[in-house]
This record gives sequence, structure tokens and C-alpha cells, in this order.
Amino acid sequence: MTKSIIIIPSRLAATRLPNKPLININKKSLIMHVYEKALKSEIGEVYVATCDEEIALEVKKNGGKFIMTNIKHTNGTERVYEATQKLGLEDIDIVINVQGDEPMINPKDIKNLNKVSLKNNLNIATLAYKIEKKEDYINKDIVKVVTKNKITDKTSQKAINFYRLVNSNYQNYIYQHFGIYLYKFSALKKLVRLKKSKNEINEKLEQLRAIDNNIKIDVILANYFSSGIDTKKDLDEYIKLLNKQ
Repeated sequence: MTKSIIIIPSRLAATRLPNKPLININKKSLIMHVYEKALKSEIGEVYVATCDEEIALEVKKNGGKFIMTNIKHTNGTERVYEATQKLGLEDIDIVINVQGDEPMINPKDIKNLNKVSLKNNLNIATLAYKIEKKEDYINKDIVKVVTKNKITDKTSQKAINFYRLVNSNYQNYIYQHFGIYLYKFSALKKLVRLKKSKNEINEKLEQLRAIDNNIKIDVILANYFSSGIDTKKDLDEYIKLLNKQ
């Protein structure tokens, strides 16, 4: 029987926001904000995959689960894959990679991503949200995904490509991409064995490895806004949002 698990890759090596996972936000570390959102999706076990003892201790003291991984990994997908190997998953199992800097991610969207993917037997899927501000099209920190047809929260569309900069007059549909990936374990194994593509290296977008190797990524509409925290400005905006709630 297929099971779904969530793995959150996390490390301390971020340069723009040092020690990002351990930053205290309203008496809770950033990594625990993400971990608790993942737990609330109620789709299966949740683990943090990390190479840093400080992160592991933070998760442990708050009652969470973690898996120690190699410090040499160059992206979250590699870290997640090592964690899955230690969990002994089957090819039909589902792995959801929730980025460790996505504390706004809504548990309902995680749950729906899993539901739609299982229903349609998807190999790789992700979430996206409508772009509301024109300046976001040229904001390099906001990753965009382009699809041929309009996406919904009940059906998926194939991702044509992912961009950091894109023309808002692009003829296809453009959405803000979320830092979350769902993989059938067999698809994850195939992906990590491929060499990094030129576009992946140039754009610093690991999902381009799949696109460049003609591996389909399905995109599903998120019902709730989410944005990753990469800079001090992102952090301040998230704190403001929390204080309004």
C-alpha cells in the first residue's frame, strides 16, 4: 500500500540570511514553523533532513523527527533522497519535499497536493499560486512556473518551464512557484541519478534538471498564498503577517 511522507531539507549554510532555520520568530524557530505546518497536513510522518547538529537538536527538543545527512549535498533534492534511503521506501511511496524556508505553506494545500497526485497517479508534482503584483514578474527571488493551460486545485497541468525573470505578456499561463515538490519514490530515484543540467546550474533552480531531461512536472493550484524566506525583508514581512493574525 502506498504511503506518503514529508521530508524538510534544512541546513545552516545560507549566505543571505545566516543561520536561517534557527531564527526565532514569535518564540519559535523558522524550521519548527515549517515542521508544524507539515504535521498539520496529516498525510504521514514528517522528518527534517539536515547535516547540522544544531538543527537536529532544535527539532529533537521540540518533539520532532530528524535524519542526519551528508554535508556535501549541493541541493535539497539530494538531501531528501539520502533521507528516503534511510527510511527504506518502496517505489510506489510518495515523498513530499517541503522547503525549510516556506513557513507560510498551508497544510490544506499540502494535503490537496498529495490527494490530487495520488488520484491521478502523478510522478512529480508541485504547487503554484496566481501572481498578483506586476513587479513580481521581474523579481528574481520569486520563481515563476509557466503552464500551457490554466491550473486548478483539482486538476494538474504540465510545467513548460521555470523562470526567475519572465515577460508578463507571455502567451501562456504564469504562476508563482511554491517551494514544495511531490515525488513518487521511483521518480525521485531517477531524477537524482541524472547529471546537473546547464540551465539548473545557471538559474540555480534544481527543478530545471527534470525539464531539461523531458521529465514531466505537474502543477496544481494552491488556494493559499505562500512565499519563501530568503532575505531580511522576507523575514520582516512574515513577522508582520503573523502579528496581524
